[in-house]
Amino acid sequence: MGLGQGYPQGAGCGLSSQKPQKPATKTVTAGRKASLTGPVVNVPVWRASTHLYENVAELEAGKGRNEDGRFFYGRRGSPTQWSLADALTEMEPGAYGTMLYPSGVAAIACALLSVLKAGDVLLMTDNVYDPSRSLADGFLKRFGVETRYFDPRTTDYDALFCDRTRAILLESPGSLTFEMQDIPAICAAAKKRNVVTLLDNTWATSYFHTALDKGIDMAILSCTKYIVGHSDVMMGSVTTHDKLWTKLRHTAQQLGQTVSPDDAYLASRGLRTLSVRMKAHEASALHIAQWLKSQADVAAVFHPALSDCPGHDIWKRDFTGSSGLFSFIHTGDTATAAAFVDALELFGIGYSWGGFESLALPVQPEKYRSVVAWDKPGTLIRLQIGLEDTDDLIADLGQAFEVARSPR
Repeated sequence: MGLGQGYPQGAGCGLSSQKPQKPATKTVTAGRKASLTGPVVNVPVWRASTHLYENVAELEAGKGRNEDGRFFYGRRGSPTQWSLADALTEMEPGAYGTMLYPSGVAAIACALLSVLKAGDVLLMTDNVYDPSRSLADGFLKRFGVETRYFDPRTTDYDALFCDRTRAILLESPGSLTFEMQDIPAICAAAKKRNVVTLLDNTWATSYFHTALDKGIDMAILSCTKYIVGHSDVMMGSVTTHDKLWTKLRHTAQQLGQTVSPDDAYLASRGLRTLSVRMKAHEASALHIAQWLKSQADVAAVFHPALSDCPGHDIWKRDFTGSSGLFSFIHTGDTATAAAFVDALELFGIGYSWGGFESLALPVQPEKYRSVVAWDKPGTLIRLQIGLEDTDDLIADLGQAFEVARSPR
């Protein structure tokens, strides 16, 4: 009785290919093996906690196997999760495998835990995502891992490391202030010391920035954002090469990390339109960023694809495009900036980004710095530019500036 081991059988015409493909094509074909999809376009949703075996001998044989594509138990997934993991692996040249997690923070935590132990030093860029900082200063510290923050724009890479340095977590660009790090140079310095390099690559995804071919060991995504693309699923992923795959996989399994097949299905469906959405986010965000530069209430715009933005040369060298997330400094105080955000009609107020809708968020980077002080006058506002018409978004921003200038 039961399904036995291996992928589901049956005729199919899946499109996943080993032949070279452009990124846009890859978003359509990746993970669509005939053995996973069968005769349909999208891999079906396999909801299961218990996987059944034909007999006891098969049950015993399964205990010695630990790879996607073999039924074992619900935590290890089914074709729905395997297809998504395969797709994300195919999107990252040089990758061996991808693990899925219930959130981006879970992905960061499990990636770090797979390579760190008590007594190790973790290097972390000072412009890192706040939950990553909270993880380091709280959980990792309690378990004996020391975190040292560094200036994201440093060029003295050799000075960063000590004998106990085991890993370095990068975020380029940072998701609040958008400083760029020279990923290939940092990776080269780290590899000389056998230090594991991890990159939160959520801003660009592998569509606009492949990480492993720049020297990164583990590429981390909050799939919640651009991969899913519809603000309705929480998920993270870590993609790595063969040298770290077993550690990454075993750590995730030992910590009980899994994602539901329904969420995996939605993420896979989002991936199929990633190319179209990313190009739209990019074009609209750049158009609005350029418009903001000419506004009297704007002191500065931070977008790596703008030629006058610090780190633009790195972006131009290493990235093939830019996403819909950037920030600007409103010249007013926090109350004025709050009035501006409150007056927006097409921009939601909320955390996260990468969905189809535009968002605006006042942020205070000075609260999340350890090495490089943020002392720029004015108030920083982060924008996620969605898929609305840019004329409508610009008109909305314009009227909000006017409202914020009015006496209150």
